[in-house]
Amino acid sequence: MRKTLTACVLIGTFLNGYSQNYWKNNTKKTAKVIMTNAANQEKLQNKGTVHFESLPQPKETDACIFVDPDFKYQKLIGIGGAITDASAETLYKMPKSKQKEILEAYYGKNGLGYTVVRTNMNSCDFSSGSYTYVKDGDASLKSFSVAHDEKFKIPMIKEAQRMIGKQFTFYFSPWSPPAWMKSNNNMLKGGRLENKYYQTWADYYIKFIDEYEKRGINVWGLTIQNEPMATQTWESCIYTAEEEGDFLRNNLGPTLWKNGFKDKKVIIWDHNRDLIYQRATTTLQDPETAKYANGIGYHWYETWNNKTQLFDNLGEIQRAFPDKFLAFTEGCKEKFRMDGIYDVSLGELYGRNMLTDFNKGTALWTDWNVLLDETGGPNHVGNFCFAPIIADTKSGEVHYTYEYYYIGQVSKYIQPGAQRIGNSSNRAAIISTAFMNENGELVTVIMNEADTDTDAYLWIEGQAAKLSVPAHSIQTVIL
Repeated sequence: MRKTLTACVLIGTFLNGYSQNYWKNNTKKTAKVIMTNAANQEKLQNKGTVHFESLPQPKETDACIFVDPDFKYQKLIGIGGAITDASAETLYKMPKSKQKEILEAYYGKNGLGYTVVRTNMNSCDFSSGSYTYVKDGDASLKSFSVAHDEKFKIPMIKEAQRMIGKQFTFYFSPWSPPAWMKSNNNMLKGGRLENKYYQTWADYYIKFIDEYEKRGINVWGLTIQNEPMATQTWESCIYTAEEEGDFLRNNLGPTLWKNGFKDKKVIIWDHNRDLIYQRATTTLQDPETAKYANGIGYHWYETWNNKTQLFDNLGEIQRAFPDKFLAFTEGCKEKFRMDGIYDVSLGELYGRNMLTDFNKGTALWTDWNVLLDETGGPNHVGNFCFAPIIADTKSGEVHYTYEYYYIGQVSKYIQPGAQRIGNSSNRAAIISTAFMNENGELVTVIMNEADTDTDAYLWIEGQAAKLSVPAHSIQTVIL
């Protein structure tokens, strides 16, 4: 039998006098609770409301999460995932009714509330094969065409855009320039962009933006290079911090501005947390380079297996560059197994990263593939991975993993434009984050990845509501 501990969640004085009048104007003194609990097979389950009673001072021995809206931090740009070739190809292999179900599950009125879409410019590992948008050797880019994307990827992106509406936030990343622009004459296995093609490659981004916007897809931003320090068996290209800075300062930045795209958000790095401080401080040390950069992107692949992700590096970056936003641009669980898609650890991987990333200053959070098939693909180099939704293209069945529900505990209730507020836990097993939505809702997400059930007190102005925080659960409390 599992032991039960006691915890408390503390919410301090509300901003602009809101707290002083909160209990006076709220005679019911209640908060809504939504929970995902693996033990009970509950997924985004409405648990009703909890009632507040007097508790002037929590005990010193109680485990607590402290949340204080007096301390305001970053505003949320949005949460979403990548529509890759693999995601789009998988979607359109499914029956029409299942296509609608999957799109609704992310972008619909009752879905996860996704507003962010990332995609690949040229092929990536999650494509059925390597491709570019120009003919070999065409340095003039006269042959540039996105016809390849019009079969699957663009239709899916446009459906997402239609369903999201005004909050649609779309950005793209290249995995590799065309082979003939590179030192190794290969889109795969690293190599570097030849100096003589720096401007041609910058012009390539402009062509891509033009073609997508001609099709009604507004481009919010881009990353310079996906994983610029990884020599992969798939599409990849290496830049040192200095090279990335040179390309941005001398080519990409000026080219975007000259073509009327000064508003496009440029994200540097787009790789793991391990080198993020060295990359940002080196690339952005020159003001002429820094003026073209809006954000600093990162992935989670450095050490996630042993739960020791280098989150503190994000906080250091936020302090060093308060004028640049932090963007989580990619993460997934690798080494796909169909028999592992219902493991709660998949969700906890996401919960741990999302809540801690936000607490360290992240403003944009983008999952990797929104959809994959029963093999964890398609993938042209055998790099099969998990996704929140797995579609069995043979049986037509749609599988929702715990990734989907754990992401949803955040993305359904914390809206774009919400502002993160002060929040701290004194127990390692209990992780939380808190945001104030623009409509005044205070949303706290609490995750317990321990094997022990916990009773928790949500505390505001000397009033407390008792919560149940089961082992291996995540819940959202809305005030």
